[in-house]
Amino acid sequence: MVRFKNFLIPALVLLFAAAVAILNSCGGGSSSVGTSTPTQKIQHVVVIYQENRTPDNLFQDPVLIAAGADIKNTGINSHGQVIQLTPTDLHNDAKPYTGYDLNHAHVAFTQMYDNGKMDGADKIELLFCQPNCPPASTNPQFKYIDPSFVGPYFQIAESYTFADRMFQTNQGPSFPAHQYIISGTSIPAVGSTSFVAENPAGTPNATLDTGCTTPPQNYVYLIDPAGNEKQHIYPCFEHPTLTDLLEAKSLSWKYYATSAGSIWTAPNAIKHMCVPDSTNTTCTGSDWTNNVILQNTQILTDISAGNLADVSWVIPSGQQSDHALSNDGSGPSWVASVVNAIGNSPYWSNTAIFILWDDWGGWYDHVAPSIKDSYEYGFRVPLIVVSPYARQKYISHVPHHFGSIVKYIEENFGLPSLGYSDAYPETDDFSDCFDYTQTPSTFQTIQAPLGAKYFLENKQVPTDPDDD
Repeated sequence: MVRFKNFLIPALVLLFAAAVAILNSCGGGSSSVGTSTPTQKIQHVVVIYQENRTPDNLFQDPVLIAAGADIKNTGINSHGQVIQLTPTDLHNDAKPYTGYDLNHAHVAFTQMYDNGKMDGADKIELLFCQPNCPPASTNPQFKYIDPSFVGPYFQIAESYTFADRMFQTNQGPSFPAHQYIISGTSIPAVGSTSFVAENPAGTPNATLDTGCTTPPQNYVYLIDPAGNEKQHIYPCFEHPTLTDLLEAKSLSWKYYATSAGSIWTAPNAIKHMCVPDSTNTTCTGSDWTNNVILQNTQILTDISAGNLADVSWVIPSGQQSDHALSNDGSGPSWVASVVNAIGNSPYWSNTAIFILWDDWGGWYDHVAPSIKDSYEYGFRVPLIVVSPYARQKYISHVPHHFGSIVKYIEENFGLPSLGYSDAYPETDDFSDCFDYTQTPSTFQTIQAPLGAKYFLENKQVPTDPDDD
């Protein structure tokens, strides 16, 4: 048997996972364009995980639309009315409102999805908008971000691969979404048939101090195969993650975040990664102390110092996050600073960067997802693939989801499959997004209002998520 820190995975499970990996290796999944990933060409993978947007909301880009991206500027509400999407600020404090967020729990998914009709966005609750909530007549769910706020995103997407069929694997908010990106699942334990479905609850700070060190009265709801959310558990889980597979092959990884207790800091909710101390207030495990970096700007200095890990997850602060209400508009510059740091370094020649958003945030989107089970799949989120081997000026229409990123990393580094969403028969491996036979593209610096110097020298205290 093989040890994953403090728990054992039966050999039979690993043999099954290895068999799935062989069946799905090199060119597996539903994609049919491009070539499989040769490990000698991609030696570093960086996953930049932003917050709470849809393609219709964030990428009203005429260049992408002219190139065939499936982006619409109208939607349908629950009364069958065609609603014109109207512009708003990225940080969503357009006057006269003081700002608002939208519900993006599982119930909001079911409202907007409406059995595939995608006509229930107007039923989604507005959050954090008192005392100046937008009136319903302004259709606050039907907004798009004014392109003047997101120029760096447009430049990156227009230059490399933009995917208009990237879906959340889960039908809920950030906490489970961040579990999916490190392990391809949000199950609480090996063999569970239920998924962690929501953000934690209990104390007022349940989303700011969560995982295996949260107070004992905090909990998170599970969704069972029938779609019921009646059971809740302490938000500390135990199952293998992608980091275990990387370590088993002596491959390095880092998870850059800004807060130990945030719902965006996924390792805090995996027991063998956290290893809570005797008071259950602090993570002490070697994974945590050696690989979880609670200063996300260190990704910039690690790149410049030649210390980029084989696999990196880059998580924003609240200000950098694109999350409605809590961000300050710096997200596009933040992402550009990381891309520029890699692009202008020796790492450019062998790195693949995936830029995506963790959930839809309650914003309207017109494309209905395929439904696999009671919690999978969720709505579209934007995705940009950046690499010297990424297809340039290309729109990917192949269905992708969070498990596709896990699968890509597994295949690229010759790892077995975890056997979760990375192993679903329909899970692709982004082979349509890459051409390893092309002449590697020369990096062109992304133009952004703020550069790396701003983020490195910014003394502002990073904010945590404000998800309700």
